[in-house]
Amino acid sequence: MQTGLEDQLGLYQKRIPIFTRSVKGRFRRFKTSVLVLAYAIYFLLPWLPWSRLDAPAQAVLFDLPGRRFLIFGLTVYPQDVIWLALLLFIAAILLFFVTGLVGRAFCGYFCFQTLWTDFFIWIEHAIQGERPARVRLYRQPWNREKVLKIGSTHAAWLLASFWTGLTFVAYFAYAPQLVAEFFTGQAAAAAYITVSILTLSTYAAAGLMREQICTYVCPYGRFQSVMYEAETLAVHYDAKRGEAAHGRAVARAGQRTLAERHDKGLGDCVDCGLCVQVCPAGIDIRDGLQYKCISCGLCIDACNTIMDSFSFPRGLIRYDSEKNLAAATPAAPKVQWKRLKTVGYGVALILMTSYLVYSIGTRGSFDRAVNQIRQPLYVVLSDGDIRNRYQIRITNKAAQEQTYRISARGIPADALDLGNFREITVKPGHSGLVQASVRLSPAQAAQTQRFEMIITPLGKAAEARSEAVRFDSPGKRP
Repeated sequence: MQTGLEDQLGLYQKRIPIFTRSVKGRFRRFKTSVLVLAYAIYFLLPWLPWSRLDAPAQAVLFDLPGRRFLIFGLTVYPQDVIWLALLLFIAAILLFFVTGLVGRAFCGYFCFQTLWTDFFIWIEHAIQGERPARVRLYRQPWNREKVLKIGSTHAAWLLASFWTGLTFVAYFAYAPQLVAEFFTGQAAAAAYITVSILTLSTYAAAGLMREQICTYVCPYGRFQSVMYEAETLAVHYDAKRGEAAHGRAVARAGQRTLAERHDKGLGDCVDCGLCVQVCPAGIDIRDGLQYKCISCGLCIDACNTIMDSFSFPRGLIRYDSEKNLAAATPAAPKVQWKRLKTVGYGVALILMTSYLVYSIGTRGSFDRAVNQIRQPLYVVLSDGDIRNRYQIRITNKAAQEQTYRISARGIPADALDLGNFREITVKPGHSGLVQASVRLSPAQAAQTQRFEMIITPLGKAAEARSEAVRFDSPGKRP
């Protein structure tokens, strides 16, 4: 049952449209640079050629039928799932590490929702005009102008959403062929379903819901406060400077200069409202740190522009820490990393990243596993010889078909019986099984505790790998 304020507002507040104003400054330039770079990587990467012998010439290809990911010169198979686990761990630790240092910088500059919303706002601005024109268009009754501009905006959003979905699907097939088949109706049903879902979801998230995704859907904004500390840099309004004794006030005659304002006990904030107008989340940073704030820094650019126009010092809104703001004389803001939790995140990040790089760099062209068949451990033959059996599994991780020769070291050459499988050919990403048996006389068995199975790729003797295995016989402890 809802009571009080919930009876009036319901569970969620109805969305109030946000019309952001354009702004110039270093944070806006940085956001634009990140957007351009991210879009260039996402939309162009499937079209980047990369010569391969057994797959389409595409730099990044997630080959699900072939059960492999082709990433430039690296081929990743399901057996390499540990790499995915490491990547997820590194991503989580990196997020915590960055948040502890500079708050929600990921949300403000690198999040997919932020990037696509920023682009959709740019489309809206290009078609409908600057903020005052968009507000006027929103308030005016429906007419030809409104239908044309609103309709064109949504059509452009849908086109951008469609190309986003189609590009995503292009990572899972040869891009030129997929696009040709898609528009001629010959693509697989999964392609049409996936593109449709991504088109609608992108259109809804970046065009219709925007900041509501961050407020109601994304959990990061909710638990970010757990990772904040007094030394964490975030976008803050310097209330002591901006409010002073008698609060903020518009810059009218007699209170335009710092000297005049300070004489009257007025703060440096001229209450222009630009920090609110440029905020993509529609918040007023002057009300204090809020979970809706994505730390994009656009309010800093807007405030600095106003401060410059009045010849006031910059930094009324800035990246700073609560600890520094609370000081009697705030110092210049800087990243405070000498904290136990932050150092711990950094050490974990370095260790896991180093291990991932080492694992990728030292991976061989194949995996092998030699398992002794232990039911029974051994068999005593009629002539007294002892026989052990083994199962050899070879997984080819190379990009081409490979033939492997199997041999043994530490036992007589004729003791190893592989039947007709002295050599085995394995396709890329596949595994081959070979049943082997080793037969030794009682005297030889008594002297053989262990020996080595050797797997050698033909033509690549340097990549030969050995596996030590046990030989069991009567009288030995299992």
